[in-house]
Amino acid sequence: MTIYAEAFPGWAIFLIVLGFFALIAVVAYIIYRILRPRLKDDDKKKTDQENAQEELDRILQPVEDEKIAKEIENYKEDE
Repeated sequence: MTIYAEAFPGWAIFLIVLGFFALIAVVAYIIYRILRPRLKDDDKKKTDQENAQEELDRILQPVEDEKIAKEIENYKEDE
C-alpha cells in the first residue's frame, strides 16, 4: 500500500476525479447546446390561439349530462 500512496499522492487522485467530472460537464454542455435550438423551434410552431385552446382543454372538463350539453349548445347558437 505504501507504494501506491507514493505513486499517486492525494492531490493527484483529487485532480483525476475532478478532471473526470469536468469532462462529464463539458459533454453535457455540448449536448445541451446541440439540442436547445431544436427544442425552441418546436415551441415556436404553435400559435397563441393553439396554446390557449390547449390550456382550456387541460383545465375545462367535458359536460357528461346530455341535457346540460344541449342547453350549452343552444346558448352558443343564440349569440
